[in-house]
Parts: sequence; C-alpha cells; structure tokens
Amino acid sequence: MPIKTIKGLIKRRLLVNYQVDPDVIQNVIPPPFKPKIIKGNSIIGVCLIRLEDIRPSLLASLSVGISSENAAHRIAVEWVEEGIKKEGVYIFRRDTNSKLNTLVGGRLFPGVHKFADFEVSDCNGMVEFSMVSRDKEAEVHISGNECEALPEISVFSSIDEISAFFKGGEDGYSPNPKQNCVQGLCLQTDNWNMKPFMVDNLKTTYMQNKLNIPKEELQFDSVVIMRDVDHTWKKIPSIKL
Repeated sequence: MPIKTIKGLIKRRLLVNYQVDPDVIQNVIPPPFKPKIIKGNSIIGVCLIRLEDIRPSLLASLSVGISSENAAHRIAVEWVEEGIKKEGVYIFRRDTNSKLNTLVGGRLFPGVHKFADFEVSDCNGMVEFSMVSRDKEAEVHISGNECEALPEISVFSSIDEISAFFKGGEDGYSPNPKQNCVQGLCLQTDNWNMKPFMVDNLKTTYMQNKLNIPKEELQFDSVVIMRDVDHTWKKIPSIKL
C-alpha cells in the first residue's frame, strides 16, 4: 500500500548553493519546469539532510522511527499548473545510507533513492560531511561551521532573503523509476530556522560530471544550515513528462 504522509525530525540540513546562468541550466531540466531566477541567476546545489524518527503519520505516536543521512541534488524552479504559477525544486538525484529508503523510494513513497556511503561529524556547530555514491556518480565533501553572515559573493543580501527563497520551494519533484513522470513530495515544517554556514572545504562532482555543467559556469554562492525542524513529507500529484 502506498504511503501518503511521513512525519519526523530534520536533525540537520545543509543547503549548498551555486549560481548558474539560467540559459545554461534550462538545458538540463525537463518541461514544464523553468529555473527560478533571483537577480539574474538560477540557484542549483545539493541538500544534505539528516532525518530522524521518520515514520508514517499513522504511526506518529510511536516514540522511535528510522534515521538516515541523505543528499539531494536539486535546483529551484517555477512552472505553470492550470494557469497558476508555482515554485519548488526539481531534484535530479537522491542518495541515502538507508537501504529501506532505496527499497520504498519511487515505489511506496515518492523519490527514487540511490545507495551511498556517508561519513559525518557534527559537534559544537562544526560539521564535516562526506558522501560517495556506490555507483560513483555523485560525491560531496564539505567542512565548516555555523557563522553570522552570508559570504559577500552571495546573490542573497541577508539570511532572511535566502530563507524566504527556500521556504517557498516546499514542493519537490524528481523522476520516477521509468523516467516518464516526476513524482511530487511536499515538505511541510512546523518550525523554520536557517543560519549561515562558513565553508572551509567543499567538493561536489555530480553537476559537472553527470549534468555536464562546465566548472566555469558554477559560481559558489553560499551554504546555510537548519537544525531540529519538525516536519511532514506529504505525497502530491505527479507531473507527466
């Protein structure tokens, strides 16, 4: 039986962001999606998220659930649905260290997941994160710490501006196993917090190696971090391609 709603805790969420020319990125996202533009730039990157106490909403009273480390390569998008302009994120690829996620994702619940190895240290605001997918198609390494301000090169003028930009993208779509539609998933949060994150080291490979975006077209923008966010993942209608 398909699972329609899942509840849990976002223990940690890092959003790694790059600026890309909208004309470059349009070639790698399917219609009806178009890049969401801010100050002439589209924003692409990867969401690195630790989920805890994940369980179907029907079992929300249980005191324990499943925990996992996950990564989602995504881009902020807009599209028109029944004459109404909408916004969200298009997710190229999802990775996880949970074998259960790889089994049910795209089948019992939206979102195909690939299996990956994660190494994470998170202590006193310092985070060291490493992910290498088993198929070797995606790799992410980042280290740094929470800070007080976004980098000067960011297109976002304040933490409030970047927070509002991403809060509007609660609907996420990713390809189904047959690649003939995109499955929808809505992130509903009970509380929302976001802080700047200062990067010491950063390496990502998927956008260059698999999406074929030239290195010179990927301009680092910023990283932000969220912690301890109660949330619900809710299935929403798919969109045919």
